Amino acid sequence: MVKRLLVGRKLANAQLGETLLPKRIALPVFASDALSSVAYAPDEILLTLSLAGMAGFYYSWPIALAVAAVMLIVVLSYRQTVHAYPSGGGDYEVATVNLGPNAGLVVASALLVDYILTVAVSVSSGVQNAKAIFPALQGNEGWVAALGILALMAMNLRGVRESGSFFAIPTYGFMIGVLGMTGWGLFRIFGMGEHLQAPTAGLEVIGSPSFEPLAGVAMVVLLARAFSSGCAALTGVEAISNGVPAFREPKSHNAATTLALLGGIAVTMLAGIIVLANLTGLKLVDPEGHSHFAKNGIPTEVAHETAMGQLARTVFDTFPPGFYFVIAMTMIILILAANTAFNGFPVLGSILARDGFLPKALHTRGDRLAYSNGIIALAAAAIVLVLIYNASVTSLIQLYVVGVFVSFTVSQFGMMRHWTRHLATERDPKVRARMQRSRVINAIGLTGTGIVLVIVLASKFIYGAYLAVLAMAAVFLLMRSIRRHYEKVSRETAVSPTEARLLPSRVRAVIMVQEVNKPTMRAVNFARATRASSIEAVTVSIDEAETRSIMAEWEAQGLEVPLRVIASPYREVTGPFLNYVKGIRSDNPRDVVCVYIPEYVVGHWWESLLHNQTGLILKARLNFMQGVMVTSVPYLLASSRYAINRAKRDNVAAWRRPGSGQVRMSDTDDRPAQK
Repeated sequence: MVKRLLVGRKLANAQLGETLLPKRIALPVFASDALSSVAYAPDEILLTLSLAGMAGFYYSWPIALAVAAVMLIVVLSYRQTVHAYPSGGGDYEVATVNLGPNAGLVVASALLVDYILTVAVSVSSGVQNAKAIFPALQGNEGWVAALGILALMAMNLRGVRESGSFFAIPTYGFMIGVLGMTGWGLFRIFGMGEHLQAPTAGLEVIGSPSFEPLAGVAMVVLLARAFSSGCAALTGVEAISNGVPAFREPKSHNAATTLALLGGIAVTMLAGIIVLANLTGLKLVDPEGHSHFAKNGIPTEVAHETAMGQLARTVFDTFPPGFYFVIAMTMIILILAANTAFNGFPVLGSILARDGFLPKALHTRGDRLAYSNGIIALAAAAIVLVLIYNASVTSLIQLYVVGVFVSFTVSQFGMMRHWTRHLATERDPKVRARMQRSRVINAIGLTGTGIVLVIVLASKFIYGAYLAVLAMAAVFLLMRSIRRHYEKVSRETAVSPTEARLLPSRVRAVIMVQEVNKPTMRAVNFARATRASSIEAVTVSIDEAETRSIMAEWEAQGLEVPLRVIASPYREVTGPFLNYVKGIRSDNPRDVVCVYIPEYVVGHWWESLLHNQTGLILKARLNFMQGVMVTSVPYLLASSRYAINRAKRDNVAAWRRPGSGQVRMSDTDDRPAQK
């Protein structure tokens, strides 16, 4: 009941088409990460440049232009990918097909780590922006972010279509808020001639001694760091290539159109914020204390406020609802931006599980046709990160971006190989011209993303990026180990021609007896019905009076099955029983010992704590014995009717749903109802 309330009713396989997304819903679902990054990417640029003092802010607009150029290159490159590989494998499929399995695993490990960081950074940034309205969040950012991730997980467990419809409103609200703020601010400055000043415009910034004055090698290093931090705006672009199957037909065309919309809107918003920041004199300083504000040369303390918060306060100084709308939409979209990862990670995890590189549980869809296990795994990993770093965007951003640019670069190289391979066999001049044009675009993308990857690694490695690299290496090795395990199990369990017709020579039945009651009698009768080579009941004596009572009742029943009593001077049940089973196990590999264990079937979870504990331990231990099989003989207690009736109600409800594919069953018995 609780699960149905949180997740919603089950959806049948035939209803998968109902979950496909039109472009208006796909944009907020897959592009919310890239769109929302304009809320924190400018902050990271300005925070890094503040290390050089006042001179550093002059370089904010050239860096923003460079970031925008790289984003447009990446968008154009991925438009080629969605047309060439519409199956949803994205970068992983491109690298695997064109560069080999190891290259595919490198991309997959980078994307998996990056998706986790996307959730952590997005939600943490939303919490940081929320402090502009709720100062009481100070000091509890990590726990608030964890709650936000849990809420996102619950929404995504309801399915892509339903969560996308829910997220569409705040995503479009954020776009309207930022574009409206930018347009109104520029109109007030240039159209009305107003002199808008950000709250920090009148303050000086004293930078770090390592970068002030900004010259020589220090300038190159700082500008590289600022550029790599600003490239956080590119994260999430690859998610559309992984999510092509979720689009309505024509899938590739709709995905490519959504990519174009994403690129145009994101670049416009990023440029608008940087331009407004320069025009209003907005400044930020490093919250870690490497740079700080000063007034008339005297250091001064100023409450930290994001660029978005300062701009909204400045532009809407005469219209407070506008300020609250922008901040509220920014806070919500930054949290919901993690939804991009909640759609990308489970799909990629499912493909990797299908190929044997991740646990097979990640490959199956849940009740709502979403990859539930992948969603839960992503949420758990992200919660650990936000709690460790207390939702600090500045700390988490250093781990960020590396993974996505690894996948960008390898994918673009793979696409180059893809076009080169097809050009070798294609003879149609028009098709060849289109392929050559696509190869040029991917070559430009490879050059741009490769340069950015080198810059990111060089500028961020010692500041935390090495942890992301180590995490990728660990995930890569883990996936290789999982694949080796599955291959080993497959070899061990392969059926040979002789085994298909090989029957046991003898079957020795052993019945576990703790009481002489109906469950035990059912186990005895079932064992007898199997016609084993030999049958005996075994009880372990831990109390002499109780053992005599069991023996007397056994004799009174007049059973033809002998009862063997095993002494246990140390009052242990499992050990002596296991030793006895091990003792009767012969060296003949074709002999089988079948142990029958009576068990109660209960209807409430708390009743499970009161019964069957010895049976559970025995089953767990017996499973490791060669040539021993375990059979649970269930006995339904009266309370189990509650669970049975509940299951019947669920089955009837499932049958009544259109397209459920269920067979109608009679309310009074298990026979199919007659039509």
